[in-house]
Amino acid sequence: MTTAREIMTADATCIGADETVLEAAKKLAELNVGALPICGLDERLKGMLTDRDIVVKVLAQGKDPGQVKAGELAQGEAVTIGADDGVEEILRTMSEHQVRRLPVIDGHVLVGIVAQADVARALPDPQVGDLLEALSSG
Repeated sequence: MTTAREIMTADATCIGADETVLEAAKKLAELNVGALPICGLDERLKGMLTDRDIVVKVLAQGKDPGQVKAGELAQGEAVTIGADDGVEEILRTMSEHQVRRLPVIDGHVLVGIVAQADVARALPDPQVGDLLEALSSG
């Protein structure tokens, strides 16, 4: 069974919950990624911050990205996957929650991110089509 740990991108960079959205935007650009996990001082995952969140929830609302904290954009409990969970569980979670990126946790520690592309590379072709269809229907 292929696990999240085997296909994830390790060493995911967090944005601190107390860092500003402007700092998050700079980090997104520097890393050339579309999302960052939001981590608290307790090293626990607080949520995910996407480039779309910055546009829709900050810029479009006329808020100052230099004043809004990343933690303010974390909504509810973060959708995650366990490091030893299999591809089937990853697929189910992505489909059920309509997310394209899943933080991978081991205990409560963030150990990586599994993206839609990571899953697609690990699956036989028919399952890739099912994943893309499930994520596109939301």
